[in-house]
Amino acid sequence: MEAALIIGFLISTIILWFWAILDIIRSRFKNRYMNTIWLLAVLFFPVLGSIFYFQLKKKFVTKEKRKFEPNFNKTE
Repeated sequence: MEAALIIGFLISTIILWFWAILDIIRSRFKNRYMNTIWLLAVLFFPVLGSIFYFQLKKKFVTKEKRKFEPNFNKTE
């Protein structure tokens, strides 16, 4: 029984960790350095970093849609 509980905890921790990393990579932060800071926090503290990230995410992420504005007319 204890082994199953430990294995379940490890699997859920790994899933939470990867989910947080993927979400950090895909999110658009208001400050460009926050992406690196949150990624380091989640990598060094997998459980606490992931939980804090998901709890505080709304304060740091912008909801603006990305704009496609290519600049093909470069004049040099």
